[in-house]
Amino acid sequence: MVEPHPGQEYAYNRWYEDDHYYAGAMAMPWMYAGRRWVATRDLQLLRRPEKSAVAEPVTAGCYLSTYWITEGRYDEHMKWTVGINKRLNRDGRVHQARTHVFTAFQDHEATVYRDGAAGPRDFHALDHPYQGLVLEVVDAESAEGRAELLEWLVARRLPRALAGSPAAMAVVFRPTPLPGDRMTYVKQVEGVDTRLTLLWFLECDPRECWEERFAAGEGEVAESGLGRLELLAPFIPTVPGTDRYVDLLR
Repeated sequence: MVEPHPGQEYAYNRWYEDDHYYAGAMAMPWMYAGRRWVATRDLQLLRRPEKSAVAEPVTAGCYLSTYWITEGRYDEHMKWTVGINKRLNRDGRVHQARTHVFTAFQDHEATVYRDGAAGPRDFHALDHPYQGLVLEVVDAESAEGRAELLEWLVARRLPRALAGSPAAMAVVFRPTPLPGDRMTYVKQVEGVDTRLTLLWFLECDPRECWEERFAAGEGEVAESGLGRLELLAPFIPTVPGTDRYVDLLR
C-alpha cells in the first residue's frame, strides 16, 4: 500500500503500470497473478479506525498492489525480487517520490468462502473481475493469542459476515519479515508475531455495502477480547493502462 507524494500522482501511476508492475513484479519467477487497486478520496475517508497502527494518517496509501506467489517458492522468488529491484534502482527505473505505507510478503493462513465449493477459488481472485476489495488488518493481544484470533475469525466471524453479503470470500494472511538486504525505502514489517491481514473480495463497489457490512462491524474484533482492529480500508480496481481515478485521489 503506497502513497505517491503530492504532485506525483500521474507520474507514479504511469511508472507503476507501464514499468514496475511488469519489470518489478509479474515478470519475476513464481509470481503468477497480480492486481492493482485504488482508494479515491471518498473511499479514503471511509477508513477505520481514526488512529491506525498501519497508516498515519489513516487515509495514507491510496494505491494497493496485490500479488500471488506460488506455494513453496517464496525463497527463490525473494532472491530474484531483491536482485532485480536493486538492478532497477541502479538503472534509474524506480520512482522515488512515494512512501510505502504497508508493504509485506505474507503467508496464506486460510480462505473462507461465502458459497462453499461454488464460484472462483482464492487463486482466481486477482483475475476474477471483482468490483471492490476491503483490506483489514487486525492485531492479536499477544503472539500466543494470534492462533486463537485466527480460529475465531475462520470458525465464527468470517462465515457470519460473508453469509448473504456481496463479499465472495475473505482470505487471511500473516506477515513475514522482509529480508535484511531489502530496498532501504521499504521499512521492516511490524507485528509479524501478532498481526493478521484479511482481503475481502467484493462483487459490488464497496461504497454500496460499507455501512451495513463493514462499518457496522468495526468493533467485533475488540468485543471478542482477542485483538483489535488496526485498519479497515476499501478499494476499487484500477483500469490498467489508464489514469482513471488519479484526479480523485486528493
